[in-house]
Amino acid sequence: MRRAVALAAALVLALPALVSAAPQSEAPRLDPKRTSSLPSHIGHVAPAVIGIHAEIPTDRPSAATLGAERWGSGVIFDAAGYALTVSYVLIDATRVDVVLRDGRKVEGTVAGLDLESGLGVIKLDGPGPWPTAPLGDSTRLAVGDITGTVGMDQDGALVATPGTIKSIRAFSASWEYMLDRALFVAPYNAAFGGAALVDQTGAVVGITSLRLGEAPFVNLAIPIEQFLGGKDELIAKGRVESRRPRPWLGLYTREIDGGVVVAGVSPIGPARSAGFRLGDLIVRVNGEQVKSQAEFYRRLWLGSVGQDVELVVVREARFEAITVRSVDRYRLFQPQDR
Repeated sequence: MRRAVALAAALVLALPALVSAAPQSEAPRLDPKRTSSLPSHIGHVAPAVIGIHAEIPTDRPSAATLGAERWGSGVIFDAAGYALTVSYVLIDATRVDVVLRDGRKVEGTVAGLDLESGLGVIKLDGPGPWPTAPLGDSTRLAVGDITGTVGMDQDGALVATPGTIKSIRAFSASWEYMLDRALFVAPYNAAFGGAALVDQTGAVVGITSLRLGEAPFVNLAIPIEQFLGGKDELIAKGRVESRRPRPWLGLYTREIDGGVVVAGVSPIGPARSAGFRLGDLIVRVNGEQVKSQAEFYRRLWLGSVGQDVELVVVREARFEAITVRSVDRYRLFQPQDR
């Protein structure tokens, strides 16, 4: 149990670093006027890649863990000025500034957040013209296929990395997040927060979200299909309202051998005051046994928002029952006025 507590504490401390999108200084920088030297599949999408600077009021929920100023990348996919990025760059943002590859700087507006997939959309202000990148099909990818990851650093320089698909598999993370299918790419791109993942044709097949593991790192990319299914609704309504909202507790967990350990709680989630302790081992959700993070999330998401969720944990060799009423987290993270 002591080992579980130590692992959980380390995870909480690592959360801000895990989702940081700041490019590293050693990343290769490319002159905006010299894209012809890029591999063709990367050069094809490069004009549509943007840099995103988001400002978040310090009193907003996500500022404490994600920061009040965030930098990320994105890619313009629609001639009307819509661009796709990762949601953690945009959560709680009240101002969004965009840098284009040709050096132009414009303001943007948060058009929609999809917290289930981890994606977000911004709308660039102004008439354009806006360069666009085509959206592709990640379901055709296989391990070993050639890809390119294209982002932008804080100085407006392109950060481009030719790579390959290392694996395609499910992924779960500490913050009540899971993808049934995720793309893992190497070598990693330092401008990973919102960078476009492209296939050999130059079509966008994913949005890079995280840097994982130890050196040599890999990037996790969210498949483009996570966006395409609800694209129009996300832009029109700000979220995919037709999808049943997932019950959210605001509970951080860590998977270890034999179970799921509590690693912390969100400062605004209902789990904060429910009585969880670091190192609690979750063994049941609503009466059903869970032995992995994936099982935990699947059991949790079977319920409805606003219902009580009963979790049984092992604490100091004793069973403890904890009841939490779930919420709709979209009501807690409000984007700027649309």
